[in-house]
Amino acid sequence: MKNRIFTLFIFCLVGCNILSAQTKITIDDLYRKATFRQNYVYGIASMNDGISYTNLNMSRNIITKYSYATGEKIDVVFSSKDVIIPGFDWIFDYEFSPDETKLLISTQYEPIYRHSFKAEYIIYDISSKTAVKLSENGKQQLASFSPDGTKIAFVRDNNIYVKNITNNSEEVQLTFDGEWNKILNGAPDWVYEEEFSYNKAYDWSADSKKIAFLKSDESDVKMFTMQIFGQLYPENYDFKYPKAGEENSKVSLHIVDVDSRNIVKADMGNLEDMYIPRLQFTKDPNVLSAIKMNRLQNVYELYLINSENGHSNVVLTLTDTKYIEINDDLTFLDDKKHFLLTHEGSGFLHIYLYDMSGNQIRQITSGEWQVTSLYGVDETNKTVYFQAAKTSPLNREIYSIDLQGQNLKPLTEREGTNDADFSKGFKYFINDFSDANTPPYITLNDNSGKLIRELETNKTLTKRITEEYNFSKKEFFSFTTGDGVELNGWMIKPPKFKSGKEHPVFMYVYGGPGHQTVTNSWDRDMAWWQMLAQNGYIIVSVDNRGTGARGKDFRQVTYEQLGKYEVIDQIEAAKYLGSLKYVDKNRIGIFGWSYGGYMSTLCMTIGADYFKLGIAVAPVTNWRYYDSVYTERYNGLPQDNAKGYDENSPIHHVNKMKGHYLLIHGTADDNVHFQNSIDLVDKLIEANVQFETLYYPNKDHSIYGGNSRYHLYTKMTNFILENL
Repeated sequence: MKNRIFTLFIFCLVGCNILSAQTKITIDDLYRKATFRQNYVYGIASMNDGISYTNLNMSRNIITKYSYATGEKIDVVFSSKDVIIPGFDWIFDYEFSPDETKLLISTQYEPIYRHSFKAEYIIYDISSKTAVKLSENGKQQLASFSPDGTKIAFVRDNNIYVKNITNNSEEVQLTFDGEWNKILNGAPDWVYEEEFSYNKAYDWSADSKKIAFLKSDESDVKMFTMQIFGQLYPENYDFKYPKAGEENSKVSLHIVDVDSRNIVKADMGNLEDMYIPRLQFTKDPNVLSAIKMNRLQNVYELYLINSENGHSNVVLTLTDTKYIEINDDLTFLDDKKHFLLTHEGSGFLHIYLYDMSGNQIRQITSGEWQVTSLYGVDETNKTVYFQAAKTSPLNREIYSIDLQGQNLKPLTEREGTNDADFSKGFKYFINDFSDANTPPYITLNDNSGKLIRELETNKTLTKRITEEYNFSKKEFFSFTTGDGVELNGWMIKPPKFKSGKEHPVFMYVYGGPGHQTVTNSWDRDMAWWQMLAQNGYIIVSVDNRGTGARGKDFRQVTYEQLGKYEVIDQIEAAKYLGSLKYVDKNRIGIFGWSYGGYMSTLCMTIGADYFKLGIAVAPVTNWRYYDSVYTERYNGLPQDNAKGYDENSPIHHVNKMKGHYLLIHGTADDNVHFQNSIDLVDKLIEANVQFETLYYPNKDHSIYGGNSRYHLYTKMTNFILENL
């Protein structure tokens, strides 16, 4: 009997261990085996009929047409197997002609900066299944159909060209003064592209007769040089980069008549030290709109410009004591009498309706919550569709509301993060949903929110993380700082968490203006957090003051003092965590990338008493080194605010550093220059501070490609395991 009981006891122990077994996550799972790869629905484009859409299969180079209502395949619009295209590799992007008889396909992708690229554009005739190159004279940028579909405009070598595709005529050059690192026509310079999210600096008029374009003269902008290694003599890569307080490009707005090639300059008043961060033709082909902002970005002027003679009027002016963020929400209605615009006049970003004279007709949305994206307006049914953080700053929902500002309706039910891609005519939308513990779940819904069908469930991944790897749940919490500010955070506890045991904490931070790491959404680094949690760490992230979706006042408190309140709040988070009975307050580490690297470095200097370990990837270490548009928007001019720049730059606090610090940077980072880390290292050495550093040759701000991510996360993981 005793032997039988003992045997049964052993069997139960083994059985319980099997039931609670958890497969260990490795770096190989993250960056070699793609164990936790998420599936998405790529390359969706609504057709003109509003009842069908196309989808790009990038691995097979196939564009397929489907029915929204049934999900059935209607046709294969393009397959690389059906046509011989010299030099074709893979489809990077595609665009239909307005009548949907042709495709404009980009291939042979060649990056310029982080977002811009050159490509060979291919014009594909869908019915005849024939393809021709847009140009035989070199790669192009920013190619687009005219509204009538007879022409394609593009940029090459900083000049604008047009090709008539109805008669396959020769391309016509419209500007002639374009020059690398000097004059840009129709394409943004580096800082516009990066900080204004300005990917195309030209626009067609509705009648296809004119093109408005931005001209940027960067002759006086100082050159930044990066060395590119890998050959006997490293090459210098030179580009114009305006740092805070330095000379910007001189900009002007022009309209060119495509047939006559006559160019008219838009009269926008004094443009000295001004920005033109948006240009857009209205529905009237004779009326161009453009936004002008001053260098401090606290005055926003909307111009309406006569495209025949360049005469203009300022129809709307917005001002702020601190700054105004630019967005793409300006929408001109088909009635040619009204436009929609979002701004923070009420303290939260909301939708407003104006007439073309700039008179406010009404505020469409209101309340102490924020519109986060304006999808558009169905004018036939007088309905506006938008995304908002209405229920919580952590969530995103999809809503509709009528143009009278009545009948607000939620179109999504699941609590988490919802994003929508609407069909033309707004009959359907594809909803991309996730929450903190649910990978992307993509569905098709009608415009009432009714589920029609699932498009991608990530069922395999969901089963893997719940059954095989037994991911710990990400939990949300909030606490009140010593300054009386309530902050939001999330926490992942180890799978074998014991409330009576003190655990080390590893914090993740970004913390920059308007951004959030604490949202109810799937985290792309979730598997890494879980791997660290399996090793006994509690993983935490906290959104400090200055972050998004909590209104203008919460975000703008950091103005002219970038880093000051943010690091105070991260220290407060460490102190709060250290007060919990299951946290070892002497083993708290912090990691961040870019602005987050800046924050983690501040925490290891100003907050050195509270953080044992810090990892900084591509950090800003001196605000004087970063670009003009971003830094001056949030910190003012260095000539006027030297204290705000210097007091909160880590380079001036190196003598306070203690603990274990790892500094990582790509040598070809065109955004946060390697100079930031080089100069920090110099100061750390001078202060006799011990640290570790790792640089990635010829890698940009993302440190991606080849074996770099695998190597990077291996290094960071080992650094944490050995030192925290």
